[in-house]
Amino acid sequence: MKSPSAGDLEDYLLNKVDLRRQQISQIVEEVQRVVHHLTTEISLQDLRFQAVPYSDTYNGNIKVLAPCQFLVTVPVKGLVGYREAREQRWRYYTLRGTRLPCPLQDPEGLRQWLEAEQFMKSQWQWHEADVNIEGDIVPAKVLQVFRKLVENAIGTCHLSGKVSMLTQLSAVWVAMETSTCQVELELVPTVEIPTVWPEKARWPPCLKRWPSRQRVECIKSFGFALLACSNYHWQQSFLQAEQVLLDQLDEDGGCRRKCFQALRQMKEDVWCPGKRPVITSHHLQTVLFWTCEKYPHPKEWQVFSKAFLRLVRKLHKCVSQHFLKHYFVRKSNLLQHASSGELDTVAQKLALFLKNPQIGLP
Repeated sequence: MKSPSAGDLEDYLLNKVDLRRQQISQIVEEVQRVVHHLTTEISLQDLRFQAVPYSDTYNGNIKVLAPCQFLVTVPVKGLVGYREAREQRWRYYTLRGTRLPCPLQDPEGLRQWLEAEQFMKSQWQWHEADVNIEGDIVPAKVLQVFRKLVENAIGTCHLSGKVSMLTQLSAVWVAMETSTCQVELELVPTVEIPTVWPEKARWPPCLKRWPSRQRVECIKSFGFALLACSNYHWQQSFLQAEQVLLDQLDEDGGCRRKCFQALRQMKEDVWCPGKRPVITSHHLQTVLFWTCEKYPHPKEWQVFSKAFLRLVRKLHKCVSQHFLKHYFVRKSNLLQHASSGELDTVAQKLALFLKNPQIGLP
């Protein structure tokens, strides 16, 4: 039997990409209606949280990490005029209010402390003991408050038959039934910090051909966000800046987006399927950014088969080494806490594909 050609592989993957786009679009539509309903109720119960807006086009608060896994950033309000902390201090507190003999570990990588005093204006509710310890706005405390609000909103909005809390996790996760499948949503309280670029994100470290200097300034103007997804430290996030980079990938007529979509399709169908995969769309997006930076010329993105395999090789290298640097905060390894066994399984599948790029199609 004749093996499919590179053109057949491209056609096959891009047909699958179109089908995926239709399916995901329908799921996102259902997810955002429910999220908007829930967060509107939450915002009425606690002024510190905003409703996630409903959008007919792209919704920047809903990130598809996998077909059945979504990250939903829920903006907080009442914190305006962010400034970087200038003084370092030791923290000896615990979440239960006891004192430690040694200070808490300083944040690393994408993580940082957040003090109420870092904002020129902060609502008095952010100084309350339900979220604040010794001047710090503590993510674990914020999540405790938020989890209770989500539980109550599910009942108040009469969504108990459609949405349920996943209780074995420290973060706030819900399972939701859609018309096609069950999906899992991580709802994350988020401090949006527009126009400020964090000191930890020393990007770009030197002049690069990609992206252009003008594009860099544009991307930095979108600022960053802080996600409540650990006990003591907030996590820096650059979802909006990353989306701007994605939206403007192929202004020179290249096939970067097409290659990314095909890579994601193979990842979801063959290399790393499942509800909570060890490799998500965000990891693939980061692989794409690094590859675009290394190969900045338009001519390097004209032939789909060559460009696609270049991305697969970069992904294989990162997964094999259990090391993928965050694109903006380069001291952070996005695979640091991933399961070694799961990464090794994905690496084996990628190696098999690279030996013969026509095998292993779903």
